[in-house]
Amino acid sequence: MRPIRIVHLGLGGFFRAHQAWYTGAASDDWGIAAFTGRSAGLAEALTAQDGRYTLVVRGPSADELQVQEALVAAHPGSDASTWRDLVAAPGTAIVTLTMTEAAYAPSGVVADRLVNGLAARRLAGSGPLAVVSCDNLPGNGEVTARVVRDLASRLDPALDDWIAGHVSFVTTMVDRITPRTTGDDIRQVESAGGWADAAPVVTEPFTEWVLSGEFPVGRPAWENAGARFVDDVVPHETRKLLLLNGGHSLLAYAGSALGHESVADAVADTRCRTWLDEWWDEACRHVPLPAGELTAYRAALLDRFANPRIRHTLAQIAADGSQKIPIRVLPVLRGERAAGRMPVGAARILAAWIDHLRGIGAPVADAGAQPFADRAGSARDVLTLLAPDLAGDDDLVKTVESLLRA
Repeated sequence: MRPIRIVHLGLGGFFRAHQAWYTGAASDDWGIAAFTGRSAGLAEALTAQDGRYTLVVRGPSADELQVQEALVAAHPGSDASTWRDLVAAPGTAIVTLTMTEAAYAPSGVVADRLVNGLAARRLAGSGPLAVVSCDNLPGNGEVTARVVRDLASRLDPALDDWIAGHVSFVTTMVDRITPRTTGDDIRQVESAGGWADAAPVVTEPFTEWVLSGEFPVGRPAWENAGARFVDDVVPHETRKLLLLNGGHSLLAYAGSALGHESVADAVADTRCRTWLDEWWDEACRHVPLPAGELTAYRAALLDRFANPRIRHTLAQIAADGSQKIPIRVLPVLRGERAAGRMPVGAARILAAWIDHLRGIGAPVADAGAQPFADRAGSARDVLTLLAPDLAGDDDLVKTVESLLRA
């Protein structure tokens, strides 16, 4: 069995299709112990399989089944003592995270779990390590460092000083479309793979990982599996957040309002394709990468979105919009207005989200939605809460209102 060198928080499908896949493909001597956010069910299912699971790489015409073995232990998030023990273990070199944007709130799950684990490591005298966030947040390494150190400084200034001297916070950009596993997927894996895998993961062939930061006690050779290490992740994360994630939000709200259920369904609709190009034209002006690279990325995204065998539901993407809209749409909205342009594509996403809050399209699944839903009768009121600096922009408000379906 691989020795545990990485401890991970967020035992979901994306982690198992992405970081765990890269680790397994890069090296056979780095094992991962992973924890769920809260529930025990997935951890129990994977423990019964000794951490093994099937990765179903679903191309446009066929599946490739790959049994993954980098995950060597799975624990429920409620097992706080094991979490502390593993983060504190001398052999642990890296802690990785795949949660949600909301988990990075001050004193939220990310800060709470990491501060507890790092406090145990300090007491154990186990030395430095790297913390690697793999969530869709701009500057996710810096965000993680900020929430961790803010909480640590309030609880124990000496712990904050230790973190400053011993913990590296690595910034990353991650990308691999990973829809939720269905009962049909489980049955198909058993039929094709020959074993009753209770926790397979379905993903697309495309994958990307860009990292920037220090690993004070080593890391797997992830570059052997295609990861890239750069001085500045910002251009790559901006490209992904605006073009892929922003495009997903557009399809989730505007596409579901037209009755579509999946990304592939929506992107096959000429209206949605037109809106997507409109949004991408605006967003590309705010991505600091060469035009040719952006054109190629857009073409690749269309191929990925159109894959009819990846059922990435719009309802899944629509969840937690109050956390996603500010980082996926507002930078373009602000940038375009500052340049004197009216960004109809960005305004369309905002209008479609307001319609979503009013009950049109995908159901609302967002713990932070209520304050916005209470104001959804007025585009200006939503903007006042979402982006106060834009609420007085009468032309923008009128454009958003003109795009509302309700």
